[in-house]
Amino acid sequence: MRVVAVKVKRQIVPGDDLFGVLSQIRSLKEGSIVAISSKVVSICENRVFKKSSVKSRDGLIIKEADRYLPRKLVPKMRALLTIKNHALLPSAGVDEFDGLYVLWPKDPGRTAKKIYSILKKRHHLAKLGVIICDSRSTPLRRGSTGFSVGYFGFSPLKFYRGKKALSGRIMRMRVANVVDALAAAAVLVMGEGGERTPIAVIEGVSEIEFLNSFYQPKDPDERFEVDPGRDIFSPLFSGLPWQNKKSSR
Repeated sequence: MRVVAVKVKRQIVPGDDLFGVLSQIRSLKEGSIVAISSKVVSICENRVFKKSSVKSRDGLIIKEADRYLPRKLVPKMRALLTIKNHALLPSAGVDEFDGLYVLWPKDPGRTAKKIYSILKKRHHLAKLGVIICDSRSTPLRRGSTGFSVGYFGFSPLKFYRGKKALSGRIMRMRVANVVDALAAAAVLVMGEGGERTPIAVIEGVSEIEFLNSFYQPKDPDERFEVDPGRDIFSPLFSGLPWQNKKSSR
């Protein structure tokens, strides 16, 4: 697998054309995966607020979150812990950038589909994947890793059910999270600072199932998102006072 970052000519600002930014990808091979920072997508979509216009950052985070834990429950009150779009992360994806608060894209899956359609046509491809990436902390680990906020063009999962393990036993449950693994690799190469490389092109990924539509399995056990009540980490969700969003900025 090869992951190459794409450098942009200048800092992206509100009002920039997303597809103009993506034109800095000079060429794409058949079966490539294009990863792009959610922050760049959001800035181009004007999903931003001037800090001076926001009364309370916490209020904005609560408005964006699906569920949240009060700051007082977090050591040193460093962050609001939130759940948004089936992802556990601090601050519901609200980031700070150049005097702005930047939110997640409003509908990252549909934006990924638009990017897919444009790039597929522009580069004359039959198979292409798109990932919109962000980064988050992992419980009990220091530092952040990339993950997928939205994707299109391929299955996010790889199923090993029915295949043989090295021991010879037939696997019954094993599933690989392909989309977040690729997002993590892309964000590592893109960087988290001032690299000005908000795009990465991933080539040579084996056994990707490319799709021309949204991933919608008939079997609920093959869905990418897991309902909190069915998750193996459900004690963390059911045993804490998670609150539904109820405030505005």
